[in-house]
Amino acid sequence: MIQFEEELAKFKPSKEIDEVENILRSQTVADMTDILAEIMEEKRKEQ
Repeated sequence: MIQFEEELAKFKPSKEIDEVENILRSQTVADMTDILAEIMEEKRKEQ
């Protein structure tokens, strides 16, 4: 029978997964920055 707790303790994510996560996080931050910049520009035009 599989000992899930033991198997989970042995689990190590691959380096590729870590790299992809870092890339996605940095893109998300850039996307949020772009959205905020657009909102600020719209507010400036309204004034």
